[in-house]
Amino acid sequence: MSVSMADIGKAVLETEYAVRGPIVARAQELERGGREIIYCNIGNPQALGQKPLSWTRRILALCEYPGLAALAPGAFPSDAVEAAKAVLDGSKHGLGAYSESKGLKVVRDAVSAFITRRDGIASDPDAVFLTDGASKGVQAALRLIIADPDDGIMIPIPQYPLYSATITMYQGRQVGYYLDEENDWALSRELLEEALAEAAKKGVRTKAIVVINPGNPTGSVLRAENVKMVLRFAKDHGLAILADEVYQDNVYRSGESFESFAKAASELGEKDVSLFSFHSTSKGFLGECGQRGGYMEVRNVPADVMAQILKMQSVSLCSNLPGQAAMYSLVAPPPEGGPSRAEYDAERGAILGELKERARLLADGLNAVPGFRCNEVAGAMYAFPRFTLPAGKTDAQWCMALLERTGICVVPGSGFGQLPGTAHFRTTILPPRDKLAEVVRSIAAFAAEYR
Repeated sequence: MSVSMADIGKAVLETEYAVRGPIVARAQELERGGREIIYCNIGNPQALGQKPLSWTRRILALCEYPGLAALAPGAFPSDAVEAAKAVLDGSKHGLGAYSESKGLKVVRDAVSAFITRRDGIASDPDAVFLTDGASKGVQAALRLIIADPDDGIMIPIPQYPLYSATITMYQGRQVGYYLDEENDWALSRELLEEALAEAAKKGVRTKAIVVINPGNPTGSVLRAENVKMVLRFAKDHGLAILADEVYQDNVYRSGESFESFAKAASELGEKDVSLFSFHSTSKGFLGECGQRGGYMEVRNVPADVMAQILKMQSVSLCSNLPGQAAMYSLVAPPPEGGPSRAEYDAERGAILGELKERARLLADGLNAVPGFRCNEVAGAMYAFPRFTLPAGKTDAQWCMALLERTGICVVPGSGFGQLPGTAHFRTTILPPRDKLAEVVRSIAAFAAEYR
């Protein structure tokens, strides 16, 4: 018997993922036909020209081929050799063997040390799970929490479609809460309460809240008081928190800084709210999307529940080992004064400095287009501009027409969620500056014609 659509489960059929939806499929079709396409639909830094960090690639090369240093004497700085040796010693059998289900202890130790340096708080390596990118950690947490079709998860609107797609796949209920576009996409206690109350009227038992900080797709950065407000809200309503913090290094606006939920919870002395925090090698300044490295740190979860998380992780045996090695390179940078440190600082600074300039260029450029309004891109890798649609048109139609006319691939705001009656699209800030300037010019010309 061949499998037909009638055999496919309802949850799969109803799952949508706009970032790689029909507009992207059409872009790939046009590209195969010889068109030049500027992909602004997804945060994929190296696909848009970002160079890998030397520190990371040296560690990966030495871990994959341990004899390489002996074949090329002097080609690898001593601190990179030592870092690779630490990973290999911790793995015992190299990257070609499984690790324990949580991931290599040496990498989890390094993750905990990183969190302690970042936040000044204790971190337990046994509460760290290494994952295939942050996405797998998010999916594990949602799989754990969604136990019934009436279980709800609060997600920001606009949100990253990983959350809506996964909740649908696991047959839970989405409880959308609007971010305040007029107030720099901030979270509002009032809007959170409204969303929760509305869900309760529909018979939804809300169990957790997702927060993406810095924001995807909004480019916002939450202030410390906003983070603590969410913690108080979660405590008052018995909610767990899923803190998507993969863009924590991408903060561009002067005076802004990243505030982790783990640090805020520690400062509040909060031990009743279960917290799942996620990080990734794909974003930040590393941009190693293809390596699929990530971690999930779990706090305030009892031992019997932790055992269930480990069981779920064990079903997949372990996350991929090159991704674990890439994560080690992220959380264990070259030591101060070591032979790789100056180069590492220069490469890291150049990437983040360039992204800051592109964030300014894109927002300023779009704000100069009649009918467009774009909040400042304070962090992350995206802008979510609002624009005026001609009567009778949808944002998806507009984005498809933009692609056909200009070769620019963006994602319609309806794929992320938006206030009724508004139109947006998400674009990355990742193309090089000359390409980004071309994107702005092309959007301006296209918008004038489309009106």
